[in-house]
Amino acid sequence: MRGKKNHIIITDNIRSAQNIGSIFRTCDALGYQKIFLCGISATPPNKEIAKTALGATETVSWEYFADVNELISKLKDAGFVICSIEQTTSSIMLQDFEPNSELSYALVLGNEVDGVSPEIISKSDICLEIPQFGAKKSFNVSVAAGIVLWDVLSKSMK
Repeated sequence: MRGKKNHIIITDNIRSAQNIGSIFRTCDALGYQKIFLCGISATPPNKEIAKTALGATETVSWEYFADVNELISKLKDAGFVICSIEQTTSSIMLQDFEPNSELSYALVLGNEVDGVSPEIISKSDICLEIPQFGAKKSFNVSVAAGIVLWDVLSKSMK
């Protein structure tokens, strides 16, 4: 983040280019500097991404990895804490998560239907869960990104 630790975003097979655009726009607004687009995630230039990114593809750097597992290995070797945004039996509720200001986090956002892949969950250091109270128990991935990115940023600024 601009002036903060180098937290980054990973998209694990996000199928909607408009969701990718929204994530770019959120990253720009909050000062996150890099997105890794993986698997089937669309990449710029793309008119569907452009609809929702509103120019944020020009201000947030990005890189494509076909294999998210390869990326996760590289990031772990570089000292990143892999943090999947997913509901699991061992998830930490978002309100209980306190990021360590000495660490850099790679926040993984998953597919709109299937979530973060089980293989990536098993390689994650932490899984974060957003508390939910409705019948569906899920957010659109771009909404989830906004909630989590803001929460991590606000806690990192303390």
